[in-house]
Amino acid sequence: MHTRSLIRGSHPARPWRSRRSWRAAAAALLAGALPASLAVSAPASAAAPADPPPVTVLTAGANNGNGDIFISPFGDTSSYANGAEIINNAGHVVWFHPVPAGQEAADFRTQTYRGHPVLTWWQGTGLGGLSSGTDYIYNDHYQQIAAVQAGNGYAADGHEFLITPWNTALVLSYATATADLTSIGGPPNQEVINGIVQEIDIRTGRVLFQWNSADHVPYSQSEQPLPASASTPWDWFHVNAVHLDTDGNLLIDARDTWTTYKVSLRTGKVIWQLGGKDSSFAIKAAPGQVLDSAGEAFAWQHDPEAVGHDTYTFFDNEASATAELPYSRAITVRLNERARTATLVASDNQPEGLSAASQGNVQTTRNRDRFVGWGILPYVSEFSPSGQLLFNAEFPAGVNTYRAYRLPWPGSGRR
Repeated sequence: MHTRSLIRGSHPARPWRSRRSWRAAAAALLAGALPASLAVSAPASAAAPADPPPVTVLTAGANNGNGDIFISPFGDTSSYANGAEIINNAGHVVWFHPVPAGQEAADFRTQTYRGHPVLTWWQGTGLGGLSSGTDYIYNDHYQQIAAVQAGNGYAADGHEFLITPWNTALVLSYATATADLTSIGGPPNQEVINGIVQEIDIRTGRVLFQWNSADHVPYSQSEQPLPASASTPWDWFHVNAVHLDTDGNLLIDARDTWTTYKVSLRTGKVIWQLGGKDSSFAIKAAPGQVLDSAGEAFAWQHDPEAVGHDTYTFFDNEASATAELPYSRAITVRLNERARTATLVASDNQPEGLSAASQGNVQTTRNRDRFVGWGILPYVSEFSPSGQLLFNAEFPAGVNTYRAYRLPWPGSGRR
């Protein structure tokens, strides 16, 4: 289990430039060669790696004006620093913010806050389990303007930090509790990990909305086997995303129930659920599409995104301990709420035919391409609306990014 710690205070940006170490940049600053806005801070430990891992471009297309690539590389900390990073289409570093040794960054992207473009990410420890950290907002001059914590005694988890159009934040937390699971063949005192969703007032930190998976979803919906001991926390739900549907309600994703839940932001009530043991929709496949071995469109999935006209994209892991398909994919599903059917209409398979046992996302770009972060696999890719592979890039072995995005960023002109 990961050690839990809480980040306090502000952390100044540490921009990093391609082919220039922090030592060289600091020397240039002292000599007057760099403006103060591009000052580079030394890492927390002089012995710790300061540079991000290299990115090798395997398929070099997609130079289509969709923007730079936003990643949060993590892993192999003996060789590289963890952090939030912008790279261009050639894989060259635009900006890099290393985090202190022992921490990681996640969900790094551009968003809009109070009408202005900003950079946002989570920074902390324990992503994937009982994590703890802080969500940061930086302006387009790479200056911190806000830090957001979860409320009501919970710790912010790194799976999601989403700024709403009304300038609040949607965040996730994992929380332990004790549950009586005798109705599903478990012990009366099983320690469980519940998924918490909160809406936070960014300026005041006040909790405006809170949703707990245990209040709305039966434990019997889990696909995760019970642990051997009641004292071993059972991660039965594993919330990994909260997004807005086109009508302003929430899409809450649970990896370990194989389900995305549409939830009322006003009442917390589940409006419908897609996938898993109690789906509101019959699952179908369009011609040329393939359901998995469980007859599902997705399993162990991440990142439901509403793209309009009752259509949604998902990162379909299809693997955890066992694989329901031999590869992971980015999929598109169309709902018919009147007929209560959900049809798999498109799939972008992992280009190397590999399976991602954790993490991942799929983003629809402004020209309708699909940009995919392959989670624990060391790849990011982009596909055209017709499914053509336009771009593919690879990290070194042992390095991955929880999510990846391709986004326009006006700050790129100020670096």
